[in-house]
Amino acid sequence: MALRAYRRLLSILALSASILLLASHASAQAPAQPATKLQLTLPQVVEKLVTRNAQRAKALEGYKGNRFYELNYTGFPSGLHADMTVEMTYDAPGTKQFHVVSENGSRMIVNRVLRKLLDSEQEAMEAQNRAGVELNSNNYNFTALSYERNASGCNYVLTVEPKVATKFLYRGRVWVDDTDFAVCRIEAEPAKNPSFWIRKTTVHHTYEKVGEFWLPLENQSVSDLRLDGRATLTIKYTDYKIQAPHFASAATVATPGH
Repeated sequence: MALRAYRRLLSILALSASILLLASHASAQAPAQPATKLQLTLPQVVEKLVTRNAQRAKALEGYKGNRFYELNYTGFPSGLHADMTVEMTYDAPGTKQFHVVSENGSRMIVNRVLRKLLDSEQEAMEAQNRAGVELNSNNYNFTALSYERNASGCNYVLTVEPKVATKFLYRGRVWVDDTDFAVCRIEAEPAKNPSFWIRKTTVHHTYEKVGEFWLPLENQSVSDLRLDGRATLTIKYTDYKIQAPHFASAATVATPGH
């Protein structure tokens, strides 16, 4: 009986884990431009964000980094834990390679949840899927804008709603740096509930600026299950090594919907 319960739990966690991919793409700083601290309108912020994202995608040649995955479950029938350390290499425009360095804890979680995350991330990077996960007006409705002045510069806060409910999109709030117009924080929930057995999932994602680029710092997903259990899945990103960007060619990109 307990084994069947564990297997059902692992299937639920594998489904919910895929939402961690919604914000894991790197974001490069665009070439230096005069910064403005004026409070812009919602359409202006969205246009700058989308345009700079296109420039960043063009500029970023590739990077390497390490990741630490950790899943902790508390609830019926008992607690579970597993972690995994991974080396990742990204090459533009959409190739990621993973090398698992170490694995600890429950083998079922490692094989049926953590390793499935790597497969799902590669799926999201496929050419036919990349356009469908970008933060732009093709995939999202930008419904509100607020301005929260703080020392970090992440002052613009956008409220976003997905136009289509898929496992790679989300609804919630996105913080945007008011100089680089790069996403620096996301607080959201998946656009599509991955399982009936999940009551609610919240996602917290932060970025850090590494040289001329904004890269993922930490991604945490907390899922409350209908069986009164809770699963917390965390990914920490470290040790970045970035290939030199080609900002000259990036400056020619001007189409916001790229």
